[in-house]
Amino acid sequence: MTRTVETKEVLKGGSFLLEDHDAQEVFTPEDISDEHRMIAQTAREFTEKEILPRDEEIEAKNFDLSVELLRKAGELGLLSIDIPEKYGGMGLDLLSSLVASEQLSGQASFSGTLGAHTTIGTLPIVYFGTEEQKKKYLPRLATAELVGAYALTESGSGSDALGAKTKAVLTDDGKYYILNGQKMWITNGGFADLFTVFAKVDGEKFTAFIVERDFPGVSVAPEEHKMGLQGSSTCAVNLEDARVPVENVLGEIGKGHKIAFNILNIGRLKLGVSSNIGCKRLTSIATEYAKERHQFGVPIASFGLIKHKLAEMAILAYVGECMIYRTVGMIETTLDTVDRDIPEQALKAIEDYAIECSIIKVVASESLAYCADEAVQVFGGNGYSKDYPVERAYRDARISRIYEGTNEINRLIISGQMLRKATKGDLPVFQAAKKLMDELLSPSLSDDAGEGVFAAERAAIGNAKKAGVAVLGMAAQKYREKVQEQQEVLAAASDIIMEIFGMESAILRTEKLISTRGEADCSMQIEATRVFTNDALQRVEQHARRAIATMTEGDELRTMMSVLKRYMRFMPVDTISARRRIADSLIEAGRYNL
Repeated sequence: MTRTVETKEVLKGGSFLLEDHDAQEVFTPEDISDEHRMIAQTAREFTEKEILPRDEEIEAKNFDLSVELLRKAGELGLLSIDIPEKYGGMGLDLLSSLVASEQLSGQASFSGTLGAHTTIGTLPIVYFGTEEQKKKYLPRLATAELVGAYALTESGSGSDALGAKTKAVLTDDGKYYILNGQKMWITNGGFADLFTVFAKVDGEKFTAFIVERDFPGVSVAPEEHKMGLQGSSTCAVNLEDARVPVENVLGEIGKGHKIAFNILNIGRLKLGVSSNIGCKRLTSIATEYAKERHQFGVPIASFGLIKHKLAEMAILAYVGECMIYRTVGMIETTLDTVDRDIPEQALKAIEDYAIECSIIKVVASESLAYCADEAVQVFGGNGYSKDYPVERAYRDARISRIYEGTNEINRLIISGQMLRKATKGDLPVFQAAKKLMDELLSPSLSDDAGEGVFAAERAAIGNAKKAGVAVLGMAAQKYREKVQEQQEVLAAASDIIMEIFGMESAILRTEKLISTRGEADCSMQIEATRVFTNDALQRVEQHARRAIATMTEGDELRTMMSVLKRYMRFMPVDTISARRRIADSLIEAGRYNL
C-alpha cells in the first residue's frame, strides 16, 4: 500500500516530553490516503449492512451468527489486513488495520469478538510463529475457518501476568507438553478453535503455546454472567492434562513475556481506537436526544449545563483522535526504516512506542467512561432504561478500563518506561532534570510566548514539560532502585505525561488544519484545543503538587511549590463561552462534527 505518512525524521517513543515538534511532522486523520479511505468505507458498509441490523441477535448470544459474521468479514479481507500475503492475508500497514477497526466498532459486543480474533488471537502467530505454524494456521484465521482467542489471565494472576500458575511438563517421549491450569475471562472462549495459551514449563519458564480446542484435555466452562458486552463470548478455559504437541510451542521456551507484552501494545492501541469512536458516537446520540427532549418548554440542549456536557464529550473525542493518529504516524514512520516482513524488526519498532500505546489506552478508555456516564445524565431517567441506547453503552464501556492491562498498570508502564529509557540512555530525561536544577536559581521565567494562534499554549506546555521532567527526576533520585514501589508518585507523573501528550497532539493537529484551511474554517477545533489545554494545565499543576509534596518537605517543599507556581503561570481562557460555542455547533449539526 502507498505510504502516506511524511515526517522529516523518526521520532522516538516518549521523546515528546523532551522535545518540541512541528505541526507538519505529525500524522492526522486528514492525511489518510484514498486507499485507506476505501478500506474504511468497506468496513463501514459491512457494519451498517451486516452487523447493526443483527444487533438484537448478537446481544442474545447467537454465537453461530457471530461466527457467520466473522466469516463474512473474512470474505471482504477484513480479518486478514495484518496477515502477510504469503499466508493468505493482505499484508497491509498498521494504519489500514486501525481505520478498519474504527469502522468495525459500531456494535460493541461484536467489536470485541472481532478484535479478539484479529489482534490478540492472530498476531501472536503472525509475529512469533514458525514457518510451519504460519502456514498451518494463518490462512484459516484469515477466513475465520478457525476463530482465535488469547488465554493469558488466571483467577490469581490478572495484572500480574507472569504470576500464572498454569504448568507445562514435557512428556518422557519428548513429543508433547502436558498443560494443567485454568484461564479466565477468555473472549471468544465459547466458540474459539485456537487459543494462544501461556503456561510455565516445569513451573518456571513462562512460555506460549498454540492450543487447539480439540486437543485432549481442553474444555471450556459455561459463559460468564457479565455487566456488559452481552453479545460477546467470555468463558474460562480448563486445561486438564491437555496434550499439546511440542511443535505448537510459540516462540522460545521461557520467552512468553515477549509475546504477551508486545501483542498487548498493539491491543492497547486498537482499544484506544474503538473507545474513541465510542466517544464520537455517544456525543452524537446525546446531542440528538438533547435537541428533542423538552423541559420547561424548551429543548434541554439550550441549557448551559447540558451544553457543557456535550462540548466536553466532543473535546475528549477530538483530543483522543489527535493522539491516536499522531502515534500511528510515528509508528509507521519507524516501520519504514525496518523490514516489515521480519517480525522481530517490526515488533521492536512498535515496542518503542509502548508509552504512547499505554497513554492512548488510558486516555481513550477514561474518556469513553466520561462520555457514557454523561450521556446517561443527558437522557435523565430514560438513560437508566434499557429501552434507550445509552444504558447498554454505559455497561459496555466499563470493561475498557480493565482489559488490555488495567489503567493502573498502564499508568505504571508510562512513567516506568520513561525512567527505563532514561536509565538506558535512550531518552535524556536525567540530563534534562539536571539542567532544570540550574534553572531553579533563575529569578524568573521568560514571558515571551512567541507567535501563532497557540503561542501562549505552546509556552505553557513547554513549562508543563519541565514540571513533568522535574517530577520524574526527583522520583528517580529520591527512590532510586525502589522507585517502582512508589505507585502513587509514578501515577502522578504518568498523569502529567498524558496531559502533555494530549495538549501537544491537539495543538499540532489543529495548527496543521489551520495551515491548509485557515483559521475561520477551524474555529471549533481551535476552541476545543484551547479549552482542553486550559483545563489540562490546571490538572498538571495538581498532579505535580501532589507528587512533590510526597518527595520533599520544609524549605525544599516551599521552594519547589514556588517554582511550580512560576512554571504553571497561564492566563485562563473563557472556557464557559467556548464550550457553549462548541455545543451550539454540535447542536446545529446534530452530531459530533470536530
